[in-house]
Amino acid sequence: MSMQTRVDDYLAMRRSLGFKLHGDGRMLAGFAARLDDAGQASITISAALAWATESQQAAPAHWRRLSVVRGFARYLATLDPACQIPPADLLAAPSRRPPPYIYSAEEIAALIHAAGTIGAPMPSATLQALISLIAATGLRAGEALALDRGDAGLDAAVLTVTGKNDQTRLVPLHPTTASMLARYAARRDRLCPHPASPALFITSTGQRARQRGVAETFARLVVLAGITTPPGRRRPRVHDLRHTFAVTTLTQWYRDGADVQAKLPVLSAYLGHSCPEATYWYFQATPELLALAAGRLPPPGEHHDTGGRPS
Repeated sequence: MSMQTRVDDYLAMRRSLGFKLHGDGRMLAGFAARLDDAGQASITISAALAWATESQQAAPAHWRRLSVVRGFARYLATLDPACQIPPADLLAAPSRRPPPYIYSAEEIAALIHAAGTIGAPMPSATLQALISLIAATGLRAGEALALDRGDAGLDAAVLTVTGKNDQTRLVPLHPTTASMLARYAARRDRLCPHPASPALFITSTGQRARQRGVAETFARLVVLAGITTPPGRRRPRVHDLRHTFAVTTLTQWYRDGADVQAKLPVLSAYLGHSCPEATYWYFQATPELLALAAGRLPPPGEHHDTGGRPS
C-alpha cells in the first residue's frame, strides 16, 4: 500500500470526526509523495526531519510540518510497527507568536489602489472589494471567501458569516461598506453574468476565489503599495488586516475614554472569537495600544479588590 493511500485513509478518518485539515492534507500529500518516490514504505524520524527542514528559509515557526507528520505517524504506528514517531520535543517551535503587521489607513488605501491596477477586470474588482471588506470588518480571509451571495444581506447591511467550527454569526456592516459591496456585486454581475459558483467573490472564470491565490496576489500588491517588511519580521499578510481592524478598534476606544473591558465581549463576538480571552492577544500588537492600556492601570501601590476574579 502506498504512503499516499495511507494518508488518504488517515485524512478520511480525521475528517469523519469533523476536522477539515485543508492545510494539513496538502502537507501530508507532499510528504507521502516524497516517501513514495523514494520507495520508503514507512516513516522514519530522519525522513520526517529532513522533510520538515528542507527549505533553506525554514525557521522554527515553519516547522509545524513535523507536528503534522507526528499526528499521522501516531495513526500509522497502530498499523505498522516499523513506523517511527518523531519525538514531541524535536524542532519544538517557539511559543511566542510573531507580531502581526498593523497597516496604516494610508497603506490600506494603497493596497486597494494597487489591486485596481491588476490588468484583468474581475480579479481587480474582487481583490479591491475583498481587501476593503476585511479591513472594514476584521473577517478572516477564509470567512470572507466562503461567503455566498445569499449570505450578503446588503439591504439590511448584515453578513451571515460561517467561522471556525462551522459557527455562524451575523456581522453588521457600516453603510459605506454595504454600498461598496453592492457596487462590487453589480460590476461582478456585468463581468460574469453566468458564474459557475454562488460565491460572493469570484475569479475571471466564475469560480469561487481561493485563499492561496488571494495570498499570492496580495503579496505582490504589498510590493506595489510600497509596504516594506520591518527587519526581522515576516512579510505583511492578508490576515494582518484583521489584526489591524481589532487594534484600531481597541485603540479608538481607549482614546475615546470608553469602558474597554465592557466593550471587549462585543468585539470578541464580532470577530468570531470563542471567548473574550482570545481577543486579549491584540493588546500586544502596538506600542500605542499598550501605552493606552497601561494608562488605565492604578498607580503603583494602589490595590483594587477584584474579589478573586481577573480584573
